[in-house]
Amino acid sequence: MQSTFAMVQDRKRPTLDAAVHQYEHLYADACGEGAAHPRDAGRAAKLYYDFVTDFYRFAWGDSFHFAARKRGESFRASLKRSERGLSDRMALKPGMEVLDVGCGVGGPLCEIAAHSGANITGITNNAYLVAKGNRKIAELGIAARCTIVLADFMEVPVGDATFDAAYAIEATAHTGDKVRVFREIRRVLKPGALFGGYEWCLTDRYDARDPDHRRLKSALEVGAALPDIATTGEVVAALKAAGFEVLDARDGAGDSDPETPWYRSLQGRDMTLGSLPRTPLGRSVTKFVTRAGEAARLLPAGTREVSDLLNRAADGLVEAGLRGIFSPLFFFLARKPAN
Repeated sequence: MQSTFAMVQDRKRPTLDAAVHQYEHLYADACGEGAAHPRDAGRAAKLYYDFVTDFYRFAWGDSFHFAARKRGESFRASLKRSERGLSDRMALKPGMEVLDVGCGVGGPLCEIAAHSGANITGITNNAYLVAKGNRKIAELGIAARCTIVLADFMEVPVGDATFDAAYAIEATAHTGDKVRVFREIRRVLKPGALFGGYEWCLTDRYDARDPDHRRLKSALEVGAALPDIATTGEVVAALKAAGFEVLDARDGAGDSDPETPWYRSLQGRDMTLGSLPRTPLGRSVTKFVTRAGEAARLLPAGTREVSDLLNRAADGLVEAGLRGIFSPLFFFLARKPAN
């Protein structure tokens, strides 16, 4: 499958402080109580993963997403269960050619490939993610059937009807043109193929007239390289407008045990050594270390700014989750018509 892709040449990865400053410039018109839309959503996402990837891998592992959790289940166990569950819902199996849309460093790709036996091609517009992900794929010994390539999911460089299935895990939130990206995914799918995944969405509780709601929406957009966050209804409408048959669509946040909501990992309630970097205490320690390390020239310039950005995003996620106005777990399952 890799040979069917036109491998796009990317620029040299910018220094950390340069990436942060370029990213902030894209959001320069953001308003604290209004929309915080970047001038170029694709460019914003590319820059964002230039500077957050190492932070994410330290605190999150290789699966950059959330999941509904069961009581007593660890955060990382919930991620793996969610990935396997998505594979099962889509009936992925050996021999299938599958597209992972916005694959990150390939954590879900590798888990789903191991669980299903399918051949998976991941795409991302960030060269650093491609390098990290393919190194992981090689280490796991699955490079014969899995790969990550540099590509824009708005213009997937393959012919029509190439894939047997496609999925996206909290990835297409990085574009404000849902119809366009869903239409492109539909194009590369074979007739009758399934497209499933999870999307970051505003819930029915979001009130655009409420300044606190707008403030939180803005914090999430700037903190996670998002354009205008869609509502659940807008995502469903976009899938239909792109020509998909929507088989299922619902907010998976309600599948969590009440004691372990999706944002628990950011609250400091998971008192384990592995969870410490995601907690408020861990984030405070990171803030102190990054400030001191940068001042002593032990860490590159821009480290503190990245830490502060991610801390604000984490606080916004928790508050938005507690208010019930946002969910990263809006599940959808759609099918390309057979004719």
